[in-house]
Amino acid sequence: MGRIGVDLYPLRTGVRLAEADTFGKFLGGSPANVAVAAARLGRRTALISKTGADPFGAYLRTRLGEFGVDTRWLGETPDHPTPITFCEIFPPDDFPLYFYRLPKAPDLEIRAGELDRDALRQARIVWMTGTGLSAEPSRTATLAALEARAGAGTTVFDLDWRPTLWADDPAEHYAQALALATVAVGNVQECEVATGETDPRAAARALLAAGVELAVVKRGPDGVLAMRRDGTVAEAAPVPVEVVNGLGAGDAFGGALCHGLLAGWDLPRTLRYANAAGAIVASRLACSSAMPYAAEIEEALTCRR
Repeated sequence: MGRIGVDLYPLRTGVRLAEADTFGKFLGGSPANVAVAAARLGRRTALISKTGADPFGAYLRTRLGEFGVDTRWLGETPDHPTPITFCEIFPPDDFPLYFYRLPKAPDLEIRAGELDRDALRQARIVWMTGTGLSAEPSRTATLAALEARAGAGTTVFDLDWRPTLWADDPAEHYAQALALATVAVGNVQECEVATGETDPRAAARALLAAGVELAVVKRGPDGVLAMRRDGTVAEAAPVPVEVVNGLGAGDAFGGALCHGLLAGWDLPRTLRYANAAGAIVASRLACSSAMPYAAEIEEALTCRR
């Protein structure tokens, strides 16, 4: 549930947007990418979001369908254009993003009264993001979706901190969502925004104290840490790759994390699998169309043994 838009990436890496002359067009938006990532792994996925009533919105709807993502809950609004995101690509670790979501992105116009609460309760996993809490009516709708999920299964809160998309302090809204979710996922910076803690283990403990049952802290080149409420702790080392574009790696991680949770794998296996999925996408230019299939992830893991 949440953000969707069109990504326009320069087809030449190492150039500023002012110098870029050719671009590739891709489906984007973190929740949309996570849905695609899980679909690539054989899971039945759907997206709750909105686009503009424009050609870019039609493109996104078509691409989701081609990727196997159910679009029945993808609405549209004539009042706001489908957002576009540009990036600059400077491997291995510099990928500035430029969001064009003004005057307002359609995915922030999701309303609580439009939610299919029965479908939300029946889903084995619901994935929502911090950006959905950044403005009304999406904020109320996102919290309503979490409330509809109470006791109904796994609910993942992707902290997804994008400072340019917030006009106020997220702390209160993050706290509300953490109290309703069962899993929290974020990088070290996002965990600091949510908890005030900079140490990964302290941040994981703070996320658990806020209400979730599983905290997953992504540490970039230092791998990933996960901690359960019962005291179980697991870590996984990163999978070394030649980075082409780090954007989308976290979404591949998210889709693979969902896959592992649904499969009932133990934490170490789930983290290794999700790390490998993220690494594969980091070695490719695109995000959504770069999401790996299960055989590719297994091959990457086999090569590391």
